[in-house]
Amino acid sequence: MGLKNLLSSIFTYTPNNKQTYNFNLVEDSNIKIYPDSNLGNEGNEKSKIFSSVTVNTDYLKSKYNLLINSDIIFREFILNARGKQYSALLIFIDGMINTEIMNEFILEPLMMRNRNNLFDSSQNRIISEAVTNNITVRKVKKFNLPNYISSCLIPQNAIKQVSTFEEIISGINSGNCALFVDTLDIAFDIEVKGFNQRGIEKPSNEIVIKGPHESFVENIRTNTSLIRRFVNNENLVIENLSIGNITKTKCGVCYISNLANEDLIAEVKFRMNNLDVDSLLSAGQLEQLISDSNHLNTPQLISTERPDKVASYLLDGRVVVLVNGSPYAIITPGILSDFLSSPDDKNQKSIFSNFTKFIRLIAAFINLLLPGLYMAVTSFHQEILPTELLFSILASRANVPFPIIFELLLLELSFELIREAGLRVPTPIGPTIGIVGALVMGQAAVSAGIVSPILIIIVAITGIASFAIPDYSFGFHLRVYRFAFIFLGYLCGFLGIALGLFVYMVAMCDSKSFGVPFTVGISPIEKVKGSSYFLPPIEKREYRSSFLNSKKEKKQGHISMKWK
Repeated sequence: MGLKNLLSSIFTYTPNNKQTYNFNLVEDSNIKIYPDSNLGNEGNEKSKIFSSVTVNTDYLKSKYNLLINSDIIFREFILNARGKQYSALLIFIDGMINTEIMNEFILEPLMMRNRNNLFDSSQNRIISEAVTNNITVRKVKKFNLPNYISSCLIPQNAIKQVSTFEEIISGINSGNCALFVDTLDIAFDIEVKGFNQRGIEKPSNEIVIKGPHESFVENIRTNTSLIRRFVNNENLVIENLSIGNITKTKCGVCYISNLANEDLIAEVKFRMNNLDVDSLLSAGQLEQLISDSNHLNTPQLISTERPDKVASYLLDGRVVVLVNGSPYAIITPGILSDFLSSPDDKNQKSIFSNFTKFIRLIAAFINLLLPGLYMAVTSFHQEILPTELLFSILASRANVPFPIIFELLLLELSFELIREAGLRVPTPIGPTIGIVGALVMGQAAVSAGIVSPILIIIVAITGIASFAIPDYSFGFHLRVYRFAFIFLGYLCGFLGIALGLFVYMVAMCDSKSFGVPFTVGISPIEKVKGSSYFLPPIEKREYRSSFLNSKKEKKQGHISMKWK
């Protein structure tokens, strides 16, 4: 006991909870400290805008730490409006705005003398004129400076009047500019975005065989335009939400109003509006935040970079979420058959698509169970193998000094290591990693007697099957649970795999995605219209997925090919 206490006192670190760390700047009377310049005072942003440009300037200089920030631009100038001059201020972030739009359509109309801003301020504005029975009727509106600036002086298509600092700061951070005018207790949020962004390219992670070669980008407005081009209907609704106490990331909830279930729309918006996080940087983070919890951690939302896939699911009655800054869309809800399907399946004849779907189904079982079954057969059930094959396996393992479980885990971990290395290294080196790892190292391992050739075949088939899974998240899920079935086969043989598979299927059937059973169409066993895994001929795809309870049950007529 004394030795244990001695070793504990030497090697164990006990933190001092009373110890605090103070980081203080050197006191200097020439440095002015702004009390609201940190991120902890977001609540002050909801205060009303002041009518004095000077006060607004001081407040925003404090908010944006202008003493040390180099890309926040405060442009002060004199605004001419109806014969009067007003002090004005433009605030924008350098690098996020289009300079030509700023100069030509905002600064020049407001600063330079022109016909719009030289009228006498006592004049009223005629907004409509009509002649009835030789009597001229005019509707006159008194001069109003905010409306006059937005409707006459600034020839910009997107301009909004806001009254709180929260709204104006959100606009500045997203690439707009803010206009403050003296005597006005409102500000103008003007869209002048002009930052560089990636153009529309081919999908990089979802191979297109027979479909449009376009993928989402990081700009949410570009993504919404891609969706609208495919859907091409006025009932497509895209609602904006902001998530993140600090980042205030813009998100878009997309659905077709006359198709999608109102309860599903409300549930998606409820979950997104009730997220208390400081930041949201990607669609992958949002996917984890709004997914239902389940025992298996199966993916329950579909993530895609293809707008045609999104349009297909929208027309089925589902809800799609976009995140600004992420080139992926999230589709809700997701069921098991969705993760084994590809958008190209609907672009081919049903016999070809169903053959491919059958191959993927076999690949999923191989990916999950094949190494475990090999372990069970070689450890407990050798009698089910043909004699010649059994002798071949025993002969190949004659010079291997390690047990089968060690060989299998070594090869599986090596394959996962090669796969991960191939993803992380630069693209030109990626194929080289695969060739060196799979061929050179595999052949060397067999020659050295570390592993048996038959086991390399088993691991190679399993690895190839994992690449046949269309969805990356679901393929990763199968790869993780493959190790669980390897241990079950090693401990109990077929009995362990059968029990593990039973528990696995029960847990999967218990999972739900936004209230929809994950295995709908498989369990419970009932006829669900439009939800079968295998596709009928295109003229017989009459119904939408009935588990969505969409507002329109049918998506095409009973006789769709009326030309016959």
